[in-house]
Amino acid sequence: MISIQFTRKQSTIVSVELSGHADSGPYGYDIVCAAVSALTIGTVNSLIALADISLDIQANNEEGGFLTFKLPEKLTEKQMEQAQLLLDSLYLSLSSTEEEYGEHMAITNINNQ
Repeated sequence: MISIQFTRKQSTIVSVELSGHADSGPYGYDIVCAAVSALTIGTVNSLIALADISLDIQANNEEGGFLTFKLPEKLTEKQMEQAQLLLDSLYLSLSSTEEEYGEHMAITNINNQ
């Protein structure tokens, strides 16, 4: 199962962590893993290229699949607006995927105030 954790400060998403594998199909044919990977990597790439944000990224695909990324503490107002739009979109897309394939993935929200 893929575990996805969104960490928020109030309603602002500040980090995302993914771990595990969906195991919804054979390697190379796992559509849940492919969807989660495409959505997440696309968001990370957009945060970097479109919003010009330097993320703190850690990844390890060899031991159960792992990716975490965190926004830096100091962002311009424009960067923060762009980041939240992209991260809200990621949350919405992953939530829709979870509705269909919830036996292979789970999303949790943590609020750090």
